[in-house]
Amino acid sequence: MQLTANIQNHHFDHILLNAAGVMCQTNEELNTVLSSSYTGAVVTKSATANHRPGNPAPRYFELPNHLGTINSMGLPNEGFNYYLDYVSTNPSQKPIFFSIAGLSKQENLDMLHQLQNSDFDGLIELNLSCPNVPGKPQTAYDFEATQQILSEAFAFFKKPLGVKLPPYFDIVHFDMIADILNQFPLAFVNTINSIGNGLVIDEDSDTVVIKPKGGFGGIGGTLVKATALANVRALRQRLNADIKIIGTGGVTTGRDVYDHILCGADLVEVGSQLAIEGITVFDRLERELTAILEEKGYQSLEEVRGQLKVL
Repeated sequence: MQLTANIQNHHFDHILLNAAGVMCQTNEELNTVLSSSYTGAVVTKSATANHRPGNPAPRYFELPNHLGTINSMGLPNEGFNYYLDYVSTNPSQKPIFFSIAGLSKQENLDMLHQLQNSDFDGLIELNLSCPNVPGKPQTAYDFEATQQILSEAFAFFKKPLGVKLPPYFDIVHFDMIADILNQFPLAFVNTINSIGNGLVIDEDSDTVVIKPKGGFGGIGGTLVKATALANVRALRQRLNADIKIIGTGGVTTGRDVYDHILCGADLVEVGSQLAIEGITVFDRLERELTAILEEKGYQSLEEVRGQLKVL
């Protein structure tokens, strides 16, 4: 069974990988993801220029009945130089996505300049969608700001660059963001980040379950699958064919992976379920996906990718 994909000149022997933010903050966590026989790549923690401890705890909570998670982590990370040192001193047989999430446009451009001038030959993810930094808006909801930063980035950046997007909820917004993204030689689009600013209440104490922002946080896991699939599908229909799509959100079973592929995803990231289940989730998901493909008589993902039927 061929469970492979390609983004520009990078080949992936497996389509599953971690979502930025989960099991990727330290060297040890990155190595754990890379060492799995069922991951096609690893994504580094979205880096800011300097080390960040993130928001105060409690900042992560698993919802009952396997509904998903809520978090307001606040971009805790070891800082840009930590991850640049990791990718420079740890050669990998698998592709590496270097994720950056600057706290300003200039911070992002400065990190992109450093990556352009470095020996790093992997893929770069520009995270325009972190919903959990107090006082910082999600850039990708500001279409003018998104076009501006991409225009300035591609004026000098020549390595494979993609963007991570927040969820969109209006058809017009799909049209608007696609019109912008299609102007640039993007390698990929990663959709979606968590659904921002949900609120979960503990039934026993009548209290919010996380501390930052008065309890507001990003929702992930099972609850976001329908929104994630809609974004994968809508963007695949609108983006240039050479812009690949990484589907993220709501992946807890092999069927969820299959559905992302059916909607047009090339790779599929796992976030909440990886945090809940640990590294063995990739083995289980691939086995479940393979069983579905075999039952339906498929030999490869190319027979499935983007083949969603409509009424």
